[in-house]
Amino acid sequence: MPLVEKMSVRVLGLFAVSLLVGARPHTTQSDFRRDFRLDPADAVSTGRNRFFPLEPGYRLEFADGGQRLVVTVLPETLTIAGIVTRVVEERETHDGALVEVSRNFFAMSRRTNDVYYFGEDVDIYKNGKVVNHEGAWRAGRGGARFGLMMPGDPKVGMRFYQELAEGLAMDRAEIASLADSLRTPAGAFTNVLRIHETTPLEPGHRDVKRFAAGIGLVQDGSMRLVRYGKMP
Repeated sequence: MPLVEKMSVRVLGLFAVSLLVGARPHTTQSDFRRDFRLDPADAVSTGRNRFFPLEPGYRLEFADGGQRLVVTVLPETLTIAGIVTRVVEERETHDGALVEVSRNFFAMSRRTNDVYYFGEDVDIYKNGKVVNHEGAWRAGRGGARFGLMMPGDPKVGMRFYQELAEGLAMDRAEIASLADSLRTPAGAFTNVLRIHETTPLEPGHRDVKRFAAGIGLVQDGSMRLVRYGKMP
């Protein structure tokens, strides 16, 4: 598994103190945690968080009527803020027409299995052409910092920022349950983790996502899992 070289660790020493600060996620009554620690020596781009597989070739497919979403862990990596991240592509279509393609960048701690989110490149399509890149961000640019996507040891009540790009991407999550049940076209799941996602950029708006152990995301809003597994 790829590691940041020792020289990179020394160069990043001061940077790590200011950017990669904090500890394992915890919550207060009112705040979402926004500071996290990822030691570059512990960072890996491939691994298996119980609710967030990060293995090249793994794919999840979702559907709701004419809306479809395909999430694929690519064989590609990209170094962001001194950390080698795994590229995960999300491809969304409506009635067969391409709507959005995003390339998301994740890294995992080999010590804790926490999965961190380092940004995304976004292409928004209309009539087959890219019209904007709304929501794109990367840690280390314009003051943006990485967030926590999925704790290695999730607990009900944890509240944390997934994205930390002021004014661009500020998604935050609260773990609401570890005991949901869900039936999807891909199967029925129990002991499902439910996350409520909000953002200060859209007050009052809330998304619900559910994750099954060993599978990953099984529900994204109205879309439910229809197929999963390694690509042939």
